[in-house]
Amino acid sequence: METPENERFRDSIGTINEEGKRAWVYPKKPSGKYYEWRKIVSYILLLFLFAAPFIKINGNQFLLFNVLERRFNIFGFPFWPQDFHMVVISMIIGVIFITLFTVAFGRIFCGWICPQTIFLEMVFRRIEYWIEGDRGKQIRLDKQKWNAEKIKKRLLKWFIFLVISFAIANAFLAYLIGGDELIQDILDGPFKHLGTLFPLLIFTAVFYFVFAWFREQVCVIACPYGRLQGVLLDEKSIVVAYDHKRGEGEKGRKKFRKNEDRYELGFGDCIDCFQCVNVCPTGIDIRNGTQLECVNCTACIDECDTIMEKVNLPKGLIRYDSEVGIEKKQKFKFTPRLKGYTAVLVILIGVLAGMLVLRNDVEANILRLRGQLYERKANDMISNVFTYKVINKTTEDIQHVQFKIRKIPGTVKLVSTSNEFVIPKQGIAEGTMFIEIPEHQIDNGKRNLTIEVYSKDKLIETTTVNFSGPSSYN
Repeated sequence: METPENERFRDSIGTINEEGKRAWVYPKKPSGKYYEWRKIVSYILLLFLFAAPFIKINGNQFLLFNVLERRFNIFGFPFWPQDFHMVVISMIIGVIFITLFTVAFGRIFCGWICPQTIFLEMVFRRIEYWIEGDRGKQIRLDKQKWNAEKIKKRLLKWFIFLVISFAIANAFLAYLIGGDELIQDILDGPFKHLGTLFPLLIFTAVFYFVFAWFREQVCVIACPYGRLQGVLLDEKSIVVAYDHKRGEGEKGRKKFRKNEDRYELGFGDCIDCFQCVNVCPTGIDIRNGTQLECVNCTACIDECDTIMEKVNLPKGLIRYDSEVGIEKKQKFKFTPRLKGYTAVLVILIGVLAGMLVLRNDVEANILRLRGQLYERKANDMISNVFTYKVINKTTEDIQHVQFKIRKIPGTVKLVSTSNEFVIPKQGIAEGTMFIEIPEHQIDNGKRNLTIEVYSKDKLIETTTVNFSGPSSYN
C-alpha cells in the first residue's frame, strides 16, 4: 500500500537525503525566552557535570562509577559489590523517573537535561555560530572552495572542538576512576600512567567524533530513548506541538500578505515561512506532528512566536501542549497511568531509603573453609577453620577490630596474627581464624553461631556462621 503524500515524511529521517547519504543540518541560531531559560539550565548542569567528580560528602566522591573495581558512589553514598541490589534499584528508579516525565511531558529530558543536547546546542554549535556565522553563512562556507578564509575558520573550529572534547574526556574519566586519582595521574605525568592516558585519548576521539560530525544522529539513530518515545507517549502527553487547527484553518497555510484578512479567506495562522524548520537542530518540520527526531528543544516555539509577533498574530501556534489539548482544548490532567508510575516510583524510593538507613558501614562475611571438615582437639574440643572478609565502607580506618562469639566467650583464635586488626578506609581486611567449641555444645553435627565484630568496645557488625561437628555426642 502506497504511503499517502502527507505521511511520506515518516518514511525517512531529516538527516538522510533521498540518496541515502548524510544530509548535513544547518540550524538557524535560536533565540527567545525558552532558549534563554535553556541556557541557564544548561550552564548550571555543565557546572555540576564538571564539578561532581571533585565534590565529596563525608570523604566520598559525590558521583563515582568505577566499573573495573566495582565501586559506585551515588550522591555521596558508597555502594560496594555487596550493595549491587541497591545500585539496581537506583537505576530502576532513574528509568521510571524518566518514563514518568516522558509520559507526562514528552522528551523534555532530551531537550533540557541530556548531556548530548546540552553539549551540542549550548557549547559546540554556539562556537560554530561564533566562528562561521549563522545558517546562511555556514551553508555558503561549506560550498566555498578551500581558500585561506575557509581553512582558517575550519582549523580554528576543529582545534577548539578538540580542546573541549579533551576536557569532556577528563571529566568523564574522573567519574570512572575518581577525581583524586585523575588529578594525581596528571601531576605524575601522562606517560607514568598509560592505563589512564590511553582511555583518555580514546574518549577524546569519541567525543570529538560525536560533536564534530555525528551530532544529532546520536539522538536519531544511536539513542534508544527516541524509539521508546513512540511507546510511552499518548494523546495526553505534553509535547512541543503545532496547533494544526489554528495553523491550517479551512484552506491550509498561506504566505503572509499585509492588510489581508486571512480568517475571511479561510486560511490559518501559519504563514508557511519555514523558520520553524530552519531553526530545528534535527531538520524536521514540526507541523507534520510528533516525530522520532524531535527532542523537544523548543527552538521552533521561540522562532514561531517571533514570527507571529512580527505579523501581529497571537503567539503559541507552536507550544507545549497535548493532542487532546489541541483537539479538545483540554488542560493537562494527572491520569491513572501517571498515578501508577508515581506510586511505583514512590514505593521504590521508599525501599531504597530504607535500605540506605539500615545499611551498615561495615560488612563481615565469614565462611567455613571449603573442603575442610572439623578437627578434634584436646579436652573434647571441636575446631573449624573459617575465612573472613570484613569490608570498611567509610573513609576512616577502623582500629582495634576483634571477633567475639555471642554466649560462647573466649573461643575465637586468629591464625598468625594478633587478636586485633585494622580495616583500612574503603578497604577490606581478610584472614583466617579457628573456632573451637566443646563437643557437647554441638547438636546433630552442626550449630549456628552468631559472631560479633567489635572496634574497641563498640559493636560494629553481626553475622552468623555454620559450625560443623560430629553428628552425635558420645
